Amino acid sequence: MTEPPSKPNGNGAINGVAATNGNGNPAPVKSQLYNPNRQVYRPQQYNRRRRSNRSLCCCCCFWTILTVLAAAFLVAIVGAVFYVLYHPHQPQFSITNLRIAKMNLKTPADSPSHLTTLFNLTLIAKNPNNHLVFFYEPFTVTAFSDSVQIGNGSLPAFDSGKNNQTSLRSVLSNSQDLDTESLASLRSGLKKKRGFPVTIQMDTKVKMKMEWLKSKKVGIRVTCEGIRGTVPAGKSPSVASVIDSECKVDLRIKIWKFSF
Repeated sequence: MTEPPSKPNGNGAINGVAATNGNGNPAPVKSQLYNPNRQVYRPQQYNRRRRSNRSLCCCCCFWTILTVLAAAFLVAIVGAVFYVLYHPHQPQFSITNLRIAKMNLKTPADSPSHLTTLFNLTLIAKNPNNHLVFFYEPFTVTAFSDSVQIGNGSLPAFDSGKNNQTSLRSVLSNSQDLDTESLASLRSGLKKKRGFPVTIQMDTKVKMKMEWLKSKKVGIRVTCEGIRGTVPAGKSPSVASVIDSECKVDLRIKIWKFSF
């Protein structure tokens, strides 16, 4: 009597005999290759500190931009309320009289051309505001004719009160040699029938005050055009025509070495 076949064990062998496939042949054993030079994969740890710093930087930038926008919005609101309540206007200037006491142009053959001038200027500074007071520093006054400088002078510092007019006087004079281009430009203007053109340019700084508010000093330039002058005959001064004259006021903003 034969013994029944024994059950296979957990290692796939029957009574110590290797396991076979369906054809009775032994099943192939899979070999595992080991490469000592292969680098072992280690997952990189996430840098939480770097992520935290980046989030903090983004948060700071966001709040900084938001603060700047809020401040600009607040300034715009305050400016709008200020304009609605007080209706501020820029100061006004006008030329009332310009007397030409001397306008001598000498052109000798053996030396450079020479110009000697003397002007008496009268102008009015007006403050049309009901709530603003202007405080002016001394003015630098320059006269031009077709971009040729023909006179220099100054005006003293003064205060312009609310709804006030101030009359100012200045003496402009010049004595200089002219180059060929300046001489040609000046001669062309002197030949005009309506008289040679004169431009008055004034530079100063002004500070404004309203109630308890005071501004910082800002530069302004006053440019008056439309003046026509004539060369005086003899010792009597000539009076320039200022009927068509007009003055405009521009802010002078200085950034580093440049003025705008």
